[in-house]
Amino acid sequence: MREDRVAVAVPATTANLGPGFDSMGMALDLWDEVVVHATTRATSVVVEGEGVDDVEKGDDNLIVRALRLALDRVGAPQVGIRMHCTNRIPHSRGLGSSASAIVAGVVAARALIGDPTVLTPDEVLDIGTEMEGHPDNVAPAVLGGATIAWMGLEGTVKRARAVRLDPPDIIRPVAFIPDFELKTSAARAALSSSVPHADACFNVSRAALLSALLAGASSEAGQGPLHGLLMDATEDRLHQDARRPAMEPSLALVDWLRGAGMAAVVSGAGPTVLSLEDVDPQICEDARKAGWRVLPLPVAATGARITQGRLAE
Repeated sequence: MREDRVAVAVPATTANLGPGFDSMGMALDLWDEVVVHATTRATSVVVEGEGVDDVEKGDDNLIVRALRLALDRVGAPQVGIRMHCTNRIPHSRGLGSSASAIVAGVVAARALIGDPTVLTPDEVLDIGTEMEGHPDNVAPAVLGGATIAWMGLEGTVKRARAVRLDPPDIIRPVAFIPDFELKTSAARAALSSSVPHADACFNVSRAALLSALLAGASSEAGQGPLHGLLMDATEDRLHQDARRPAMEPSLALVDWLRGAGMAAVVSGAGPTVLSLEDVDPQICEDARKAGWRVLPLPVAATGARITQGRLAE
């Protein structure tokens, strides 16, 4: 190791974006910050902000576990860790808090090692996906922008893969965050193990259209995605309605926003709702009065970054 004190920042993420179940994601301009000191003492974690009463404060902490796995993966020595976390990403709300924590740990390990050839973005993505279980939130946390991620074969071993898209300026996410939580495991338990062929075809076409729009495509008339294309591109038949009993207020808000012409979706496994475009101020005010925290969250141009240390960006 070349460093004994490093700092990293990792963005919130949203996944699925409607039709892109477990494959599409986007980084959002809301950041957790982590400062890590390598020490000879026992591990200790100080947390401020989101999850302060729920986050583990020792070696069971998710960031610490990811950091240690990354050190093991590259043969680096283990150390005691003194860590300070400033958490801004809400927990269990569908904004990628666990993926961001995992990526923070792996990137902190990279910063401690201080070698640009060790723990490349591909390796961070692979380790993060191994811990998270799927790459849809991990990919944008690593790469920034919008991402399409999948599991591919490298020989006989499955590896996480992703490509980055740079959304046009017309994509201006707004998050509607409720005051209740929903565990990802509970949201996944609501899903069927199979879907009708027609529904699969429906989602494939919408996900393909959404990918094109996020890459900057427009209609043949030269009009942007706000002219109906983004509404079509964010339709879903695979997961949102199946999860309605677990988060009825969220799906009711999606219906309300879409009825008003906003391309709204459930963010990840929910219960946060995300509009991919600007929302009328009066609608935002009405949502706040109904108990929703409304946050404009622009697309984050970068993924996780080292802010202090030899590799600081």
